[in-house]
Amino acid sequence: MKHEDLTALVRQLIATWENEVVEFKEANDNYSTSDIGKYFSALSNEANLKGAASGWLVFGVSNKTRTVVGTSYRPDHGQLMGLKHQIAQGVEPSTSFREIHVLEVDGHRVVMLEVPPAPRGIPIGWQGHYYARNFESLASLSLAKLDEIRAQGAADDWSAVICPTATLGDLDSAALARAREVFASRFGDRFPSAQLAKLADMEFLDIAKLTVNGQVPRATLLLLGKPQSTHHLSPYVAELTWKLEGPELAYEHFHPPFLLETSRLYQRIRNIRLPPLLPPGQLIPIDIQKYDQRIVLEALHNCIAHQDYSACERVVVTERTGELEFSNAGGFYDGLPTDYVFGKRTPRRYRNRFLAESMVNLRMMDTMGFGIREVMFQGQANRYLPLPDYDLTDPAHVSMHLPGRFIDQNYSQALLANSEFEWPEILALDRIQKGLLPDDAVLRQLRKRGLVEGRKPALHLSAKVAVVTDSKGSYIRHRSQGDAHYRHLILDFLRQFKEASRDDLRDMLLPVLPEVLNDEQKENKLKNLLAALRTGGQIVRQGPPAKARWRLG
Repeated sequence: MKHEDLTALVRQLIATWENEVVEFKEANDNYSTSDIGKYFSALSNEANLKGAASGWLVFGVSNKTRTVVGTSYRPDHGQLMGLKHQIAQGVEPSTSFREIHVLEVDGHRVVMLEVPPAPRGIPIGWQGHYYARNFESLASLSLAKLDEIRAQGAADDWSAVICPTATLGDLDSAALARAREVFASRFGDRFPSAQLAKLADMEFLDIAKLTVNGQVPRATLLLLGKPQSTHHLSPYVAELTWKLEGPELAYEHFHPPFLLETSRLYQRIRNIRLPPLLPPGQLIPIDIQKYDQRIVLEALHNCIAHQDYSACERVVVTERTGELEFSNAGGFYDGLPTDYVFGKRTPRRYRNRFLAESMVNLRMMDTMGFGIREVMFQGQANRYLPLPDYDLTDPAHVSMHLPGRFIDQNYSQALLANSEFEWPEILALDRIQKGLLPDDAVLRQLRKRGLVEGRKPALHLSAKVAVVTDSKGSYIRHRSQGDAHYRHLILDFLRQFKEASRDDLRDMLLPVLPEVLNDEQKENKLKNLLAALRTGGQIVRQGPPAKARWRLG
C-alpha cells in the first residue's frame, strides 16, 4: 500500500476506533513480544470470524486521547522486521504478520502490524493458548468461537471436489499404467497382480481410491491427468515451475500428470559432483552429488500435497549455484517443521486429504510425517551435507532450502569421521556452521565434549574436531582471534597510513574476521572495535559519521 493510503487507513481506523479486529497501543521499545503474540492470536481469530481481510495492531496511537502520539518501538528496521520471525516461532500453526508498515502521521512515527485472518478451520494459538477479543479487551478464545472456527474446515478439501465433466479420457495412459504398477507393488498381498491386470481402468481407479464411484476428483487430475485436462480445474493452477538463477537464466513449466512429471523436473536440475571428501587416514576420496533424487522428490511431492490450490499459484523450484528452494502456497499446515525433525509429531490433518492419501497409495509420500526427518534431514546428514532450512516468515507460503554445497568442511568431516553423533548434536552442529545458535542444553553437551569453541554468537567447531578430521586450516579460518588482535590490526593500519575511512578499515579487517560470522555480524564487530578504541582514547574520529576519518588519538 502507498504511504498516503496507509495514512488514510490509520485515520479511518481511529475514527471507527477499536473493535474485535483493531488494537491501538502507544508501545515503547520495551513492549513485550509475548503480548504482541497474544494480540496476534486474538486479532487473527477474530478476523476469521468477522470475515475481515486483515486485523490491525497499530503502535503510536494513544488509547486515552485517541490521537497519534508516535512510537519508539524497535526504531532499527532490521530488528523491527525480525519480529516476523519471532512471532512465527511462537504461533501455531506457524504464521506471522502479513506486512509491517512504518509511516509518519502528523509528524509522528506509526507502526502498523497487519495480521492475516486465521485459515478456515484452523484457530491460531500463541505458545499453546488461543486468544480472542471481548469488545476491546484481550480474552481467551471461548469454546463457542473455537468450535465455530474448527467447523469451517470440517468438509473443506479442495482436492476431493469432483470435476463433473472429467472422464477417463482425461487421464494420461502412461501415468495410468504407472499407477497400476506402483499400486500392485504396494498392495500385492491384498490385490494379486493377475487380479489387478483383469480390472478395467475405472474399476482399478475406484479400488485404488483415485476415483469415487467412477467420478474423477481434482486430486486425480493433478496426479494422472493429461496436460490438456487442466481446464477442468480452472481457474485453479496446476503447474510446477523449475527456474534457474545465477550466471545463466532458464525456466520450464510442468503440468499434469505429476506422477510422471516430478521425475522429469528433477532431470532439469544440474546435479554435478561436489569436490570429493577425503576420510581421515584414507587415500580414497568419497564422491558426493549435489542433490539426491529421493530427497528432491520428497521435497517436491510435499509441495504438491500441501499446496493451497485456492491461492491460484504454481509450485516453484528455484535452482541457484549452491541450493534448491522449494516454495508452495499456504502456511505450514500442522505444527512446525522442527516438530517433525525431532520426531515429536504425527500429522493429524491435511490441507488436501484426498490428494495426500492418493499420493500415499502411489508411493509418492507418507502420512506419518517421516519424510521430513528420515528422508530429507537424515538423508542430507548421511551425505555429510548441510541440513535443509525452512523459511516460514511469509505466512502465505512455505519455502524449504536444500543445500547443495559444503559450508564448513569441519562439519562434513566430523560427520564422516564420527558415526556416533546423536541427532540433536547433528542439528546443533549444522546450526553452528550456519552462524546460528543451537539449543543451550545441547550446546553445553558439545562444549563438555570439546567439540565447540567460541563465545556467542561466534561459535565454531573446536580444534579437537579439526585435528580429528584433519581440517586444521578450516578451523583457523573459523576461530575468533580475540578483540585485542583485531584492535591491534586497526592501530597498525593507522600507524602506517596515518588515517583511514570506514571503508578502508572494512576492506582491511573483514576478510580476516572468522568465517563463521555473517556480513551483518562482521559489520557490528567493526563498529564495536572502533567504539572501544575511541572510548579508550586510542583513536579519534574527524568529520561527520557518514564521511568520518579515523586517526590515532
